[in-house]
Amino acid sequence: MIDTIIFDADGVILDSEKLWDKGQEEFLRRRGFKYDRDKLKHLMTSTSPAEGVLVMQKHHGFTGDPDVLARERIQIVRNLFETELSLMEGFLDFFNSVRNTHKTCIATSLDEELLSIAERKLGLAALFGPNIFTIAQVGNKGKPDPAVFLYAAQKMASRAEQCLAIEDSPYGITAAKRAGMRCIGLATTYGREMLYEADTVVQTFDQITIQN
Repeated sequence: MIDTIIFDADGVILDSEKLWDKGQEEFLRRRGFKYDRDKLKHLMTSTSPAEGVLVMQKHHGFTGDPDVLARERIQIVRNLFETELSLMEGFLDFFNSVRNTHKTCIATSLDEELLSIAERKLGLAALFGPNIFTIAQVGNKGKPDPAVFLYAAQKMASRAEQCLAIEDSPYGITAAKRAGMRCIGLATTYGREMLYEADTVVQTFDQITIQN
């Protein structure tokens, strides 16, 4: 029986993936490269900022300390979060429909500085209270590592098989399945064909049905 719903943040709660695309474009433009979304995005989504830099370095061959470059990358996206961030369409209606019947939390790879901006602008703590968990709490192990999902289940006092994750990325779905959870793929960032590991794939929140 599903008693806990675990939300990813980027591309699920936050309409932020388009902002990450803009950030990637600017980060690579500064180095003389063009951002190839089809080749790179699915390898970076749900990873840590430094892991995302490593993906770009491997593809384009530029050098530099990934941690230093990650801070530059975050600063670019930070400015976009401050000015353009909003909630995903349909999220609030869905959340309000399940908040009284299920435990709810966030499990995200989002940088804590960016998460802080999202909380301030959009009031995530008013929705989730203290139940906002990040990879910083599990040694920065980004998805597809299941660590953040397992941590979230532990903190929510739920068994993995009682949890339903809602994810928009291939790596996020892999992480949820490795954690032993059911997973709904939300096709807001990637096409359905890339979310094949999910138990169910939907296009919008109003298509989600919680089945025990």
